[in-house]
Amino acid sequence: LSPDCSFTCHYRCRALVRLDCCGPPGAGDEDDGNEQVLEKDTNVDEPSEWEKTELDQAQVEQRIKEYNSQINSNLFMSLNKDGSYTGFIKVQLKLVRPVSVPATKRVPSLQAGRPHPQGVKRRTSFYLPKGTVKHLHILSHTRASEVIDALLRKFTVIDNPRKFALFERSEKDEQVYLRKLGDDEQPLRLRLLAGPSEKVLSFILKENETGEVNWDAFTLPELHNFLLILQREEEEHVRRLRHRYARCRQKMQEAL
Repeated sequence: LSPDCSFTCHYRCRALVRLDCCGPPGAGDEDDGNEQVLEKDTNVDEPSEWEKTELDQAQVEQRIKEYNSQINSNLFMSLNKDGSYTGFIKVQLKLVRPVSVPATKRVPSLQAGRPHPQGVKRRTSFYLPKGTVKHLHILSHTRASEVIDALLRKFTVIDNPRKFALFERSEKDEQVYLRKLGDDEQPLRLRLLAGPSEKVLSFILKENETGEVNWDAFTLPELHNFLLILQREEEEHVRRLRHRYARCRQKMQEAL
């Protein structure tokens, strides 16, 4: 158990985990639990105002200059000779389900006296810490699906990328709007059009909720882990209910 981010894993798996836990508790999770505004999910087929905007080469160059003049870091955008541009986007990971990473365990050979050095590929599942944030350096034509792939590679997540979706988050009139990006949308283009303000536009990686869960898409180890998690959640829920009713019963007996 990490004292900073409360990340929990098996003691044999600690060496396999590569996460930055140096920040103070709650760092990077500015709106988690404290956000009083309501969230509204919008349809992926409803394009945002930035997605409708078309820019020519001169307008792109001007926008990049304005963007770079407004940021207080070295995460600048750069215009390339071919008309494309590069820059950084920040993605917050808000995953409520565990993710799977590879784990290798060496096993002895079945033949005595001849150890087999080859490792057996296994996987282990864990929850990413709340407020996990990652900066990615991408191209203007990098698609949302490619951003998801890059994020999963950064954290060595081996789950199917179709289990995740990239969302744009915006605030307007004290209302928070979430819109799932289409696979071919270009996050850096949206970042340039919206400007550097995180309130105007930010990116979040979440589970791809498409309605009914397709349990056949999960592997046997994942399903076993989900069953264990459900059992623990059920036991905790039952414990809290029993505690609440026990207190009510005690208060009634005291009144009698």
